[in-house]
Amino acid sequence: MRPADLLLPRPALTNPALLAATVSSLSDRAASRQDLWRLLTDSYTVDLDEVAAVLPRQEPEPAWLPTKG
Repeated sequence: MRPADLLLPRPALTNPALLAATVSSLSDRAASRQDLWRLLTDSYTVDLDEVAAVLPRQEPEPAWLPTKG
């Protein structure tokens, strides 16, 4: 059974500046990037594409490139 608070409407973050400020404040409490996403989506209704645009990009290291040396 889902907790009752999940059924209550969550505030929507539609302003990019407010969204960026919220992501910044939640990132202090989040242990990982996944935890940040969870905290954000548990507390607010957001456009996930907008959130992805605000978060710093995490590019994997290209391990397939040969090392120069």
